Amino acid sequence: MADDVAGFISEHGLKEPTLIGHSMGAKTAMTLALDQPSLISNIVSVDNAPIDATLSRNFATYIRGMRHIEEAGVTRQSEADSILASYEPDIGIRQFLLGNAHRAPVTSNSGGGTNTDKKNIVKFRIPLDLLAKSLDNMGDFPFRNPDESRFEKPALFVRGTHSKYVPDEAIPVIGRFFPRFSLVDIEAGHWVISEKPADFLKSVTEFLNPKE
Repeated sequence: MADDVAGFISEHGLKEPTLIGHSMGAKTAMTLALDQPSLISNIVSVDNAPIDATLSRNFATYIRGMRHIEEAGVTRQSEADSILASYEPDIGIRQFLLGNAHRAPVTSNSGGGTNTDKKNIVKFRIPLDLLAKSLDNMGDFPFRNPDESRFEKPALFVRGTHSKYVPDEAIPVIGRFFPRFSLVDIEAGHWVISEKPADFLKSVTEFLNPKE
């Protein structure tokens, strides 16, 4: 995935952009920073750390809900949200998950004849079968030795205080891989951006525009 991001940066001629990633996106940003530091100016890692971690069981539940949506063939976002509500009660998390959904055109037979009905149904951009098969390894981090790989540019780590993915014992490891890191705690779970958008925006804005 980090290679895909590097390719995107090159293809679009971006000059040392800021990478902001949440969850697996955070590990992608950290991986690219350590692998090709010259490509980017800084990173923002949201509720993840450069360590191996076991994913919460909630992720498998979310995939089941997303599969339910696709199998139901719903045509409206509100219908998809109603289905997902039986798997996740928090509307902020549901909106985050549905941010990966789009309406894809399908053609179905009408009454067994030659006429067809075309409609757009809610589908997810990421193949759910592939996502489900990858869950066991999605918490891994490819770098092991901070003495061999280090990102010497600024890095912001935003941590949800009710989340498990950036434990206190991971902070020294963060400091070894990212010696110029800063840490911001936000009273939220893993879905920091959805749960506390104003606090998240404030932390990133202050990081990118530090006071003299």
